[in-house]
Amino acid sequence: MAQVQTAGEGGQQVEQAAREVARNPWVTRLGRLGYASRGVVYLTVGVLATLAAFGPGGEVTDSQGALATILAQPLGNVLLMLVALGLFGYALWRFMQCLADTESKGRHAKAWLMRLGYLVSGVFYGGVAFSAVRLLRGVNEGGDPLREWTAWLMEQPAGRWLVGLVGLIVVGVGLYQLHKGVSKRFCEELRQGEMSEAELRWAGRIGLWGHAAHGTVLGLIGGFLLLAALRYNPSEARGLDGALTSLLNRPFGPWLLALVALGLVAYGLYSVFEARYRRMVRGLDA
Repeated sequence: MAQVQTAGEGGQQVEQAAREVARNPWVTRLGRLGYASRGVVYLTVGVLATLAAFGPGGEVTDSQGALATILAQPLGNVLLMLVALGLFGYALWRFMQCLADTESKGRHAKAWLMRLGYLVSGVFYGGVAFSAVRLLRGVNEGGDPLREWTAWLMEQPAGRWLVGLVGLIVVGVGLYQLHKGVSKRFCEELRQGEMSEAELRWAGRIGLWGHAAHGTVLGLIGGFLLLAALRYNPSEARGLDGALTSLLNRPFGPWLLALVALGLVAYGLYSVFEARYRRMVRGLDA
């Protein structure tokens, strides 16, 4: 009993120390830059997929394809450097959300699942940030990173179950995002007192559509991970581009793809709102 109590006290000390780090103005600024960078990535993916749904000029791509598109623009090196810095900041902030409980989720089972989701998100966006750095160095990564990661994980002890667990987490986060969008609970995360009526109205509109589309895509990605685990076949895993392509191959595929792609554009725009108005630590204005 004493050991359990000591472990609990140690966990509270770690959480308190992490909250002090999260309150640091530079950490919150990096987090805000991270929300903006995430928005740029989703805007790029969404616009390209929307164009691909109805004709030439676009493509169904993932975050790495979005980074390559950014790099190809005028002053692409500078833009991608800023995006890479922001993505590192976003990954750091996700870790802070996990360790410091910046959202004040509490300590019940659902809260720990949410914090585990923040951890998975932090690892993912950290990987995207490293991909951006490699692109800046002239290293063009080939292959499908998610499938490569799934294949590597399946080679580990109990790897098949770990892939399935990650798939369940991603599906759960997707369902939460969908619920968050439909219920407009995302508005609770914004400093509404600093926003005009027009900003509040548009944040609600694009936030609803954006969270619903993001949740749909995450649900598809998680479902493919579960399928890979069930069939013990890493090639079944699909990332963002694979999830969008699966929509295109269904009846009324171009319309489905356009609907979700425009939703990802909305999610990108909402991320810009978050960069400016999100409450970073519950109970504080920082």
